[in-house]
Amino acid sequence: MSRFLIFIAALGSAALLLGAFGFQHLGGFAPCKMCIWQRYPHAIAIGIGVLATVIPGAILPYLGALAALSTAGIGAFHFGVEQEWWEGPSTCTSGPIGNLTPEQLMEQIMTAPLVRCDEIAWSFMNISMAGWNAIASFALAILWISAARHTQKAI
Repeated sequence: MSRFLIFIAALGSAALLLGAFGFQHLGGFAPCKMCIWQRYPHAIAIGIGVLATVIPGAILPYLGALAALSTAGIGAFHFGVEQEWWEGPSTCTSGPIGNLTPEQLMEQIMTAPLVRCDEIAWSFMNISMAGWNAIASFALAILWISAARHTQKAI
């Protein structure tokens, strides 16, 4: 039972990550800085899921829960920024510029999409992508914790 829960939790992170890439590359929604932050814990959770299917014990499922809670927390914070409950980061990210000429750098700056963390690019039922990520990731954390508890009972 615990391996099944681990598989479903890792698959959930994979689905959310693929959904984010789909919105970006197929839907044309450029991600903001906090959108990118939310992706890293999902990638980590997928890796933990792969390891947890072959390495017994409860520590990896608990680490999976921590990864899911991390992205849920970032998503909840991002949702609050979008709702103007609090301010988000004032910094932005950029690609590497080491090999660019001044003209190429200026072109990159002028053509880069301006993506603000406090603007909602897409929503469903008045909940933004960040909000849905937070909700889904909290659910995934519950699956991870359930998997860890099932693993501890088996020992």
